[in-house]
Amino acid sequence: MRINKIALIGAGALGVLYGNRLTEAFSNERVYFIADHERAARYQKNPFTCNAKICDFRYVEDTIKTETADLIIVAVKYTSIDNAVESIRNFVGKETVIISLLNGIASEKVIARSFGQEHLLYCVAQGMDAVKEGPHVHYDNGGILLLGSQDNTKTAHLEAVAEILEEAGIPYKIPQDIHYCLWNKLMLNTGVNQTAAVFATNYGGLQKEGKARDMMLKAMEEVKTAAAYEGVHLTESDIAEWMRVLDTLNPEGMPSMRQDTKAHRKTEVDLFSGTICSLGKKYGFETPVNDFLYEQILKIETSYD
Repeated sequence: MRINKIALIGAGALGVLYGNRLTEAFSNERVYFIADHERAARYQKNPFTCNAKICDFRYVEDTIKTETADLIIVAVKYTSIDNAVESIRNFVGKETVIISLLNGIASEKVIARSFGQEHLLYCVAQGMDAVKEGPHVHYDNGGILLLGSQDNTKTAHLEAVAEILEEAGIPYKIPQDIHYCLWNKLMLNTGVNQTAAVFATNYGGLQKEGKARDMMLKAMEEVKTAAAYEGVHLTESDIAEWMRVLDTLNPEGMPSMRQDTKAHRKTEVDLFSGTICSLGKKYGFETPVNDFLYEQILKIETSYD
């Protein structure tokens, strides 16, 4: 299999970062964004920039039925995943590969349910520091994509995506166990993102001993338990390694969910504690910390003007 046409949906920080790198490598004849009529018009009127350079993006309206993509990259917020699935429907052909850059383990289930497991590769986007303000995206570190198939075997789809990323000069890695990578990152986000949002704090507030850090660690322990029920083995040393990473971050920096609550945006709480609490109900284990975080974040969202 060879990938020729590449479509992206979602023009947030990651969508613009990868859309720009792919467009620069392959031109907008091969790379385009799928968008509804209103968004396409808005994006064309106010072009995106990436590291202060105008992005040469092409937009194809989601109602078009004449074009299919070999690779579709889903880069929307989880709150928009259902709409995104409908928007890409016309572009999914028999051999189309779909990868999701979203955090958590939920978006892959939505995609597989809609199009079939055979179209899906698993992906973890990590290490990037892209920030978006209006149509402007800036990053110093472009990060890396971790890729894998459902059973961690080398498939034709996986090799085709690896080949196209190689051609574009985009860093990627095929780990031994992609599900471990997905869950390990989910454990970090469930602890760090949600606790920072609930305590209205930055990384500094989580780096020092106290109530916020304790709650973050307990939330992560509940993820470790959920992962075990799902057949993924996370360890105390995984948590310790994330704490080491957390303690190196700029204390003034903030995780994305805290940025969302500060800007009165809807959060991705369903990706994090929403997932863990529902697995607790499914398997019959307690999730008191994630129950609390979930309720508090919903309260914060309903308090917006």
